[in-house]
Amino acid sequence: QVQLVESGGGLGQAGGSLRLSCAASGSILSIGDMGWYRQAPGKQRDLVATITSDGTPHYTDAVKGRFTISRDNAKNTVILQMNSLKPEDTAVYYCNADLTTYRDMDDVFHFNRSQYWGQGTQVTVSS
Repeated sequence: QVQLVESGGGLGQAGGSLRLSCAASGSILSIGDMGWYRQAPGKQRDLVATITSDGTPHYTDAVKGRFTISRDNAKNTVILQMNSLKPEDTAVYYCNADLTTYRDMDDVFHFNRSQYWGQGTQVTVSS
């Protein structure tokens, strides 16, 4: 079963740091872009940061200079290092990945490319 499993997060203080990690597992042939999104109570899910397979990052303006996204392709993992936290960073953070997966059906391989999401991890920043 293909899945994204997140870890990290929790309670942080304004000005402090937290680190999120997300590992993809299962029958994965390749991974394209990976990223993090967040959803605050009563709001839509918004992009935080993404990173391409060759390591090019992209950040939403609200986190530029404070958050750093990185990935370890050997471990199918994406990391979000969050520094200089602000109370407005409080949200549920979701990992996202563009995965090409495979299935062996009667010795014939079938491939599928789709977006996968993690279960979400709560980040709360106190002032």
